[in-house]
Formats: sequence, C-alpha cells, structure tokens
Amino acid sequence: MDPLFNCPIEKMRIAGLSEAAVKAFQRAYEKIKDGAYELIEESSIDTIDEVKKYDNLDVPNNEELESVINKSVVIKLNGGLGTSMGLNTTKSLLEVREGLTFLDVIAKQVMHIRKEHHNDLKFLLMNSFSTTDETREFLLKYPQLGEPREIELLQNRIPKIDANTFEAIAYSESLDLEWCPPGHGDIYATLLGTGALDKLVDSGVHYAFVSNSDNLGATFDFNLLSEFINSGSSFMMEVTRRTDADIKGGHLAKDSQSGNLLLREVAQCPDKDLKEFQDISKYRYFNTNNIWLRLDRLRDLMQDSGGFIDLPLIVNRKHVNPVNSDSTKVIQIEVAMGAAIQCFKDSTVIEVPRSRFSPVKNCEDLFALRSDAYQLGEKFQVQLIPERSNVPPTVKLNDEVYKNYQSFENVTKLGIPSLKNCQSIHVNGPFRFSSDIEFEGSVSITNKDTFIKDIPPRRYKDKKVVLVE
Repeated sequence: MDPLFNCPIEKMRIAGLSEAAVKAFQRAYEKIKDGAYELIEESSIDTIDEVKKYDNLDVPNNEELESVINKSVVIKLNGGLGTSMGLNTTKSLLEVREGLTFLDVIAKQVMHIRKEHHNDLKFLLMNSFSTTDETREFLLKYPQLGEPREIELLQNRIPKIDANTFEAIAYSESLDLEWCPPGHGDIYATLLGTGALDKLVDSGVHYAFVSNSDNLGATFDFNLLSEFINSGSSFMMEVTRRTDADIKGGHLAKDSQSGNLLLREVAQCPDKDLKEFQDISKYRYFNTNNIWLRLDRLRDLMQDSGGFIDLPLIVNRKHVNPVNSDSTKVIQIEVAMGAAIQCFKDSTVIEVPRSRFSPVKNCEDLFALRSDAYQLGEKFQVQLIPERSNVPPTVKLNDEVYKNYQSFENVTKLGIPSLKNCQSIHVNGPFRFSSDIEFEGSVSITNKDTFIKDIPPRRYKDKKVVLVE
C-alpha cells in the first residue's frame, strides 16, 4: 500500500476530494487522534421549556413572498439507500402514493411554486456516490428543473480510520468499504467545496431550506420563510415535541455557559446521563432536520474559520466490513447538519406541527403514508387529512415479511387498509392486506402461523383479532 494512503488526509487529497472536505475532515481527525472530542454531559446543558409555535406565525402578504422566493433555494438531502427495507437502491425512487415516487412529489412541488408565483425558486439535490447515477437518470423526465448535473451537490466521502493505529484503513476485499459517508453535516463542506455556495450567494440567493428527501412533510413553507427572514437569524431549526417514540433521537438544549442553542445526539451522551437524555418531559423538543440557512452568513463563517465549520463530532465504532465481526475495528466520523445551530450566536428554533416530520425509514412508515390517513394536496403536498388533527396513526408490523420492500409490496398489492379513523394498528405475523379493510380505533390482529393469511375484508374497530384458519 502506498504510504501516503496510510494518512487519511492525504488519502482524501489523492482521491480528488475538495479542499473544503479535506479541511473539515482534518479538523475532526485531529480531535479524534488527540482524544479532544467531548461528549455532552448533563451538567453542561440547560433545558428549553418553550419555543415559538408555528400556529402563532404571521401570514405573509403576496408582495413580500414574490420578492423573496427568487432569493431562495430548496435543497434536498438525497444520499440514502433503502437498506432498512432490504434494498440497495435510492430510497427516494420508491413509489410513495398514486404512482408517484418521493422525487416525483418533490419535483412537482418545486414546479408548482414556480408556476403559481411566476418565480425561479432554485432547487438542488445532495446525492451520495451511491445515489447519484440513479437520481440523475430519473431527473431526465423533469427537464424543467434543469440539467441533472447542474442541480446536483455530490456528497463527500471520508476514510474509515483504524481504531488502533488511527491510520486510513486498508481493505483489499472491497476498496469501497475503506470509505464511509460523513453524515448530512457534510452539506456545508459540499456547498463550499463544489463552488455552489459562492454561485448562489453571488447571484443573490441568500435563503436555503434544507430537508431530507424521504420526509415529504418538509415542504417549502411561506410562513416559515417569512418568519426566518423577519427574525434576522442566520440559522433556524424546525423542532417538534418529543414522544415516547423519539427517546433515541437528538434533543434540543442550550449550553449552560454560553447560552447558545445546541443539539445533543444519543451518541454524544455519556452512559450515565442516558436516563435524562430519554426524559421527554425534561428535554421536550427534537430536531426534525428541517433547516433554514442564511447562505451569505454561512459563507462568512466558513471563510472566517479557515474554510470549514467546526461541528461537534459523532464517533461511531464499527468493523470495516459491517457484516463481518472479525474484520478490523474502525472509527467512522460523522457530523450532523443540525449541530451547526451552536455555531451561530443568533440561531433560533420554531416548533412546527408533527405533520412536518413524516420520514419514511421502514415499511411501517410507507404503509401509513400510502393509506387514506394521508392525502396528496393540489400543491403536491403529502399531508395528514384534516380529520387527523396532525396526529398520524401508529403502525406496528411485526414479521420478517414486512421488513423487506419486495415482500411488503407483495402483501399490499391489493391495496392498503383504511387508516383514516385508526389510532393504532398492531399486526403480528404474515398477512395479505387489501383496500377493502378498515381499521378504526386501536386494533391488533395476529396470525400465529408462519404462512401468509388473507385478512377478511370488513371493518375492525377497537378489536383484538386472532386468525386461526
């Protein structure tokens, strides 16, 4: 192996990664090597009891909107594969409802805003090395959005580090496994390193809305845009109330010394403080990963900092081959986009309805999103129907058949049951569903056999059902 490849920093340069990406990694690597990265202890932070609510925002007038939309860009993080659903393809290319994929819906949302407001709302996708080819090919069907290469930000990749030697890992069985994604916090280095940040700011685009492509609840919202502009902030995070389902997700807090807002992820919490971390009555808010940015101020901050943004680190200790526990132990460095909240002294947050956080992480989420509990609005917004009062149904599908997308498609090819009046549905065992089934209230249905059974088409309300035949 070339000795230069032993040094992770030189390995990145030889691989042709941008200087912004190299500088960001170098800062993180030096912290890891020197043991200078720190966990966020309970004693160092304070709670946040109340924040401004979306429902209390002023509605902007049309004149105000027209003048700022042209100064804005929508950026979707599109680096994820459907691995949690047993797929090795781009997650955003899965059908979500009515024959449309995630990217179909996103494209139509952007084009609708452009048409309705006679503007040129900018649009960018941050793809990874794993999603770029499929996404570019797919976007050819939407020439109105622009040339696929022109609207792409290609996420960086960083070397995995040998946990014992701190050298760049060498793995001859698969060179791809020598690298890992740096997390969505890489968006800052990507914007700077690709030249996109300069291009946007120099053309007068100062406001960016950034969110995950698998979260169709995260739309370009004019009330939030107006609030962000009027607040004068450089960084605004959308947060929502934590529930029992969110105890592992990062929570909002503030530094007890500086008073700056910060985000604490579970990987940054010492074991001794885990109980407090999971206390949703103490730490009430979590990050939806919907972020509003002042791009001109981001550029100033990065230039003043030497070409990078100093984000707190998430240190993941794994094996170089994730399916081989005998392979070399490695360190994978990750940074979170929302962690930049502590880098701007004027950062702010806004509490948004839960409907703005509806990511699809597994087939359970897709089951709910395809149901009649959601609707596709005239502005191509996938949202809960009004009767749901912003409360999604709880869906639990407990069987291997629901963990794989292909088998999930097979058992739902006759349609998804009605969930519009369903509080929770717990399915235990393999079933075949249809659109002629209605679940209302709290329903539990069990198949104790290992073969797939059809659920009789009828209305099930507040019932526990065991199918024995």
